[in-house]
Amino acid sequence: MTNEASERRGFEMLKIVVCVSGGGTNLQAIMNAMDEGRITNVEIMAVISNNRGAKALERAASRKIEAILMSPREYSDREAYHEAFTAKMCALDPDLIVLAGFLVRIPPQMVEIFGNRIINIHPSLIPSFCGVGYYGLKVHEKVLERGVKVTGATVHFVNEGMDEGPIISQKAVNVEENDTPELLQRRVMEEAEWILLPQAIDDIANKRIRLIDGKVLRGN
Repeated sequence: MTNEASERRGFEMLKIVVCVSGGGTNLQAIMNAMDEGRITNVEIMAVISNNRGAKALERAASRKIEAILMSPREYSDREAYHEAFTAKMCALDPDLIVLAGFLVRIPPQMVEIFGNRIINIHPSLIPSFCGVGYYGLKVHEKVLERGVKVTGATVHFVNEGMDEGPIISQKAVNVEENDTPELLQRRVMEEAEWILLPQAIDDIANKRIRLIDGKVLRGN
């Protein structure tokens, strides 16, 4: 959708920065949804990764989206990295920061500056299998170890805690008897993550959700 069309509908384009650590399948789901009109009034300003080899950077570059490497290894310590990362994000000044499989904890100062403007996709039904140590394939390994029958994914706002921000949406996914962590991870992505994250971005862009007293409410 063009800027002109957005203005006619009374919405400004939501400018987003997507942060990714790996292959960027959630990033691809966002771009696909934009191509198909399931996300409107959104522009991806940049993609940031902490991983030099992340395929997400290639996906961004192929779409002529600014691809930025911000690796902690290039800084003297974590504090220096946090300062540089926050400064880069402030320079970009997005309306929304989307964590789409980003395995670096967001600096506290960035959370403060971009309060209620950072969302994350987590591969479980929060508050189960979340918090410190629960990321990527490890989540699905723990789900199978525990023997639960239903897992899923959650999109939430990011606050100073770990996976503790207000929940935007969730979707359940069945755990099958012969699942491996890899099979379960793929099913959760296909049946939940790739649906929930684009929908949340579109809802925010088109002002369908509000955050009031720490809870997400739907409706204009």
